[in-house]
Amino acid sequence: MTHQHHSPAPGVPGAPAAGGELSLAQKASLTSGAGDFVTQAAGDVPAVSLSDGPHGLRLPKEQGDGGQVDLHSAAPATCFPPAVALGSSWDPQLAGRVAAAIAAEARAHGVHVVLGPGINIKRSPLCGRNFEYFSEDPLVTAEVGGAMVRGLQEAGVGAALKHYAANNQETDRMRVSADIDERPLREIYLRAFERIVRRDRPWSVMSAYNAVNGVPLSENHRLLTGILRTEWGFDGVVMSDWGAVRDRVPALRAGLDLQMPGTGGRTDAEVVAAVESGELDARTLDRSVARLALFARRATAADATAADEVSYEAHHELARTAAERCVVLLKNDGELLPLAPDSGTVAVIGEMARTPRFQGAGSSQVTPTRLDVPLDCLNAAANGASVTFAAGYALPSAEADADADADATDDLVEEAERLAAGSDTVLLFLGLPAQDESEGFDRDHIDLPAAQVRLLERVVAVNPRVVVVLSNGGVVRTAPWHDRVPALVEGWLLGQGGGAALAGVLFGSVNPSGRLAETIPLRLEDSPSHLSFPGEEGHVRYGEGVFVGYRGYDKRRAEVAFPFGHGLSYTTFTYSALTVLPEADGARLELRVRVANTGQRAGREVVQIYSRGPADSRVARPERELRGFASVELAPGEEVEVRVSVDRADLAHYSEREAKWRVEGGVHHFEVAASSRDIRLTVPVTLDGDPSRILLTGRHTLAEWLEHPVGGPLLAEAFARGRTDESAGAMADPVMRRFLAGVPLDVIADFPQSSVGPEDVITLSAKVAAEAAGGEPPADDDE
Repeated sequence: MTHQHHSPAPGVPGAPAAGGELSLAQKASLTSGAGDFVTQAAGDVPAVSLSDGPHGLRLPKEQGDGGQVDLHSAAPATCFPPAVALGSSWDPQLAGRVAAAIAAEARAHGVHVVLGPGINIKRSPLCGRNFEYFSEDPLVTAEVGGAMVRGLQEAGVGAALKHYAANNQETDRMRVSADIDERPLREIYLRAFERIVRRDRPWSVMSAYNAVNGVPLSENHRLLTGILRTEWGFDGVVMSDWGAVRDRVPALRAGLDLQMPGTGGRTDAEVVAAVESGELDARTLDRSVARLALFARRATAADATAADEVSYEAHHELARTAAERCVVLLKNDGELLPLAPDSGTVAVIGEMARTPRFQGAGSSQVTPTRLDVPLDCLNAAANGASVTFAAGYALPSAEADADADADATDDLVEEAERLAAGSDTVLLFLGLPAQDESEGFDRDHIDLPAAQVRLLERVVAVNPRVVVVLSNGGVVRTAPWHDRVPALVEGWLLGQGGGAALAGVLFGSVNPSGRLAETIPLRLEDSPSHLSFPGEEGHVRYGEGVFVGYRGYDKRRAEVAFPFGHGLSYTTFTYSALTVLPEADGARLELRVRVANTGQRAGREVVQIYSRGPADSRVARPERELRGFASVELAPGEEVEVRVSVDRADLAHYSEREAKWRVEGGVHHFEVAASSRDIRLTVPVTLDGDPSRILLTGRHTLAEWLEHPVGGPLLAEAFARGRTDESAGAMADPVMRRFLAGVPLDVIADFPQSSVGPEDVITLSAKVAAEAAGGEPPADDDE
C-alpha cells in the first residue's frame, strides 16, 4: 500500500505547507476542539467546521461564542434515507450519489467534514442506534459505507468514519468494555473499517466511547496505532466521539489526535504540563499536530472555490429515488400487490400514514427541507381508486410512555374496523414510535406496540386483503401475525421522500428491489447475541464469536421470519450457467452467472455470492458468508451475464494462533443466491491453502504435527525410521490414533515404546524452524 509523504513545515513536523513556528500551547490547542463543532485554528493551520449528518446535515440555526451551538433546532437540509434503509438498497452507487448531494449542501453551508458514515455491525436487534448502521454483515457495510466515504470526499468534504470500534450497543455506552476474542474482532467488527480505510482513505476516523477488552478506545494504542495506522496504513486524523476522552495525555500517546468537543483549555493545559514534565514525549504531540495540520488544509482546500448552487428540489427527488430502492417487499401472497388503478376502495389505516416516522432520534436528526406524507402521496397515486383514512391508534406524545396502552382508544379502533370492513383493500401502517428507539438507549424488546397488534387483529378479522406497511429503525418481530396478512412491506425509515416511494411501490409505478441487510427473527430469544447482550457490571461478552446475524441463524438451522438478503419483486428472475474462473494473478476469482427476467415487468435483481469453507475445516465456520454482490436491471425477457470478483484473501479466516489471515486449502463451495436461505446455484472450487507459520515444539499435539505442511512429513519420516512393532501397532489402531491425536509430542516421546524420542523432538523442531526462516517471520506459538 502506498503512503503520501510531505515535507515538514517549521514548528509543525510533517505539515504540508510552510508556516510560522507554533508554540507548545498552540500545538496543544490544535489537539482539542474550539467549541462544539469546530476545531481550533493556530498559526497558519485553519479551523475545520464539523457537522452531524450521516443521512443529511444537522445544521445549527445559531452559533454562539466559542462555537457552541443550539442542538435542539437545526436549519433545513435534505433528509435522505438513514443507513438502516440505505443498507437495504444493496446499491453502493446510489449511496455515493446520496453522499455527493450531502457534500454539496455541506459546502454551501461552510461545513468541511460530515460526521459519518456509521459502520458498526448490527450485533443485536436491540441496539437503539441500529437505524444509523447498514447491516449485520461487514461486506454490505463496507461496500455501501465505503461508497458514502468516496462520495463525500470526491466532492471535497471529509468523512469521519465511525464509531471505531465494536460500538454495538447504547447501554452503558460510555463505559462498557466489549470483550471480544481476536478472531471475531477481526472478521466481523473490524472488517468493514479495514476495507474502507485501505481502499477509500477516509480523512478521519472517530473513536468510540466504549472499551475493547478493558482498554478504552480513546486510549487503545493497539487499535488506534498498531492496527489502524501500522497495519492498515491510515494517515488521517483520529478524533474522539463527543465526550469520549477520559485522560487526554494517554489518549495522545495511544494515537488519538483530536479531543471533541473542546474543554475551554483545561485539557490543553494538561498536555502542556505533560510535555514540560517529560510525561509526554514532545514528538508524540508533534505527530498529532502534523496530522491535524494536513487534515485542516485538506478539509478547507475547497474554500478557495465557490460552492455550486444547491438544488434542494433535485436533492428531494434523489431522496425519493433512494427511498424507492430501499423498500423491501417481504411477502406478497396471491400477488395482492401492486394495487391496480381500478382497485376500488382502499382504506389507509394507521396514524403513521398521516404522521410518518422517517428518521431516528439523536445526533443524526435532520430538519427536512420538505416531507412527503404517505397518505397524501397515496391519494395522488390512486388514479381512480377511492382512498379513505382512519387513524386506528394515536402516537404517544414526547412525555408519554411508549409502552403505554393509551395510544389507541376504542373509538379509534372501532372507526378503523368499520372502514376496513367496507373497503376492498386495507393498507395498514404500523411501526415503532420515536420513543422506542434512539441514540442513548437500547430497546428491551422487538415487538410492535401491543395496541397496534390488537388493531391488526381486528382489521384482519373483517377484511383478509390487508397490506401491512412497517416504519421502524430497528427490526420488529412480525411473528405470528405475518401469517395472517397476505402482503407485508418493510418501509424502514425512508427519509423525506419516503411517502412518495411507498405510494409508488404500493400502486406499482415502482417495482420493489430492496433486500434485507439483517435477519428478521421469529423471536428475540433466537438472536445469536441474546444471552450476552447487553452485559453486566461494565462488561459485555461477545460470546457468539463469529456467528453474528445470519451466520448464527444459518449455522444453528434456526427458523427465521425473513432471512438476510431476502426481498421480493413484482417480476421473477432465474439463474443459470454459474462458472468460477481464477483471474490471471491468482489473487481473485471471477464468478459468472446468467440472470434472466422471466416475468412481465422490468425489475432490478440483487445477485448475492456466498461461499462455504472446506467441510474438513479445522476452525468453526459459518454455514455460508457473503463474498460479493451485484445488481442488474432487466426488461421482461432480457437475460445478461453478471460478473462478480471475489478476492482470494476474503476467503481467509483470522488465525489467533498464527496472528494472521489464513486461507484454508480444500474444496470451497461458491453459491449464487437470492438470500442466505435461497441458494440457486452452487459450484465447488479447490484452492491451495496458505502455508502455516507456526514454529512447532514438543508442546504441540500429534495432530498438529501431522497436519503441518513441513512438520507432518518430517514426523512421519521419523516414525518410519524408528518404528517398532509395538509403536506401529499403536499408530495403525484407529482408536489409539484418535486418543494420541490430542497428546503433545513431547509426552508421546517420553513413552518407552515410542519410536520418536525426546532428542528427536528437539531435532524435528529445529528443522521446522529452519524451513520457516526461509520465508516470512514465523509465528512464535508457546502452547
